[in-house]
Amino acid sequence: MSGNAPDAGVRVDRWLLAARVYKTRPMCAEACAGGKVEVNGNTAAAHKVVRVGDRIAATTVAGRRQLVVKELGLRRLSAPAARELYEDVTPPPSPEEIERRRHAPPEFRDAGSGRPTKRDRRDMQRLRRG
Repeated sequence: MSGNAPDAGVRVDRWLLAARVYKTRPMCAEACAGGKVEVNGNTAAAHKVVRVGDRIAATTVAGRRQLVVKELGLRRLSAPAARELYEDVTPPPSPEEIERRRHAPPEFRDAGSGRPTKRDRRDMQRLRRG
């Protein structure tokens, strides 16, 4: 969705949700409040307005992502449509980083934290297989 005026913008938390950087809007707002989102090199609050051409750096579970806003979006979109909102300019990980991730110890589960979810079981299987 593009704005009508050339200077139209969207709140950064709404744009992050539309681009599927984070899973929920509260997670987007929490990331902004925690200093994990930067717009054009400055830490951004959830209400910061982003415009086409802005550079966004966001720290996610998967690592730091660097995105350039190509289009504005207000709602959470399908994955293919969300990829149209930005250009990913994140540098590829170094070979050392790839190797470190491969040999990282599995996540620790607290005793009595309940039965692993289907996602947890798949992650554990993936770690065992290598």
